[in-house]
Amino acid sequence: MVKKSQKIEKGLHYLILSILALLFLLPLLWMIFASVDTGAIQSLKIPEKLTLANFTSILTDPAIIRSFFIGLGMSGTQAILVVGLSVLAAYPLSRYQLKFKKSFMMTILFLTSLPMTAVMVPVYQLFLYLKFQDSIIAVTFFLTASSLPYGIWMMKNFMDSVPLELEESAWVDGASSWQGVYKIVAPLIVPGIFTVAIFTFSGSWGNFFVPYILIQSPDKMPASVTIFQFFGNFGMVNYGRLAAFSVIYTVPVVALYALSQNFMSKGFSLGGATKG
Repeated sequence: MVKKSQKIEKGLHYLILSILALLFLLPLLWMIFASVDTGAIQSLKIPEKLTLANFTSILTDPAIIRSFFIGLGMSGTQAILVVGLSVLAAYPLSRYQLKFKKSFMMTILFLTSLPMTAVMVPVYQLFLYLKFQDSIIAVTFFLTASSLPYGIWMMKNFMDSVPLELEESAWVDGASSWQGVYKIVAPLIVPGIFTVAIFTFSGSWGNFFVPYILIQSPDKMPASVTIFQFFGNFGMVNYGRLAAFSVIYTVPVVALYALSQNFMSKGFSLGGATKG
């Protein structure tokens, strides 16, 4: 009787997971099928005739290609800055007994939960006052600053898992504190570095709200905002081009996840998360 109930419970779990997987799979199938369909519609259907015209129209459009490069530049720069600054900020928080360490960490934890919509009005006013509106560099630095609390919190957890004795051995051999970070700590927290970089890049790559508010020139919009142009007036949408754009748009993040899969699987363990 117990085994039967266990089988029913297990089967119910598999059923729920299968339904969830199907819900995620259907939009993906629509995106793939519609991107090669000459008569794509908003409903999922098998293409009657395959075509690469949708991809060709996307890849030969200078404005769209420029938006992809702008998005890659913004997201890549943000990921590099967040990783570098997070390592420098997390190291003393992990290694030193600071007076206001707990208060600072609680502040960081609070900032990670602060919604972007809550700060956009004062940020927009600040951009207007400093004449930073329509500046890709200023938007990139703002996105970097908004991602730092999350990056510092995660990076500290990874650094906590590195034994201090390894650095002390390096110091005995004559290494400086910076050499200890560069040669001892950094190689051991590569999973954390990749985890923070991927989360930062993915969040920036898919960020529509911030660039849409802070950038006015169409030729400076990243790909996350350019996709909006496919939704025309009166509900007119070129679904084939939209799907092709979406397929290309997912390539950088999918490629980044694929290249870093081993590091991500190790990184999610957050081995030092329990250490104060």
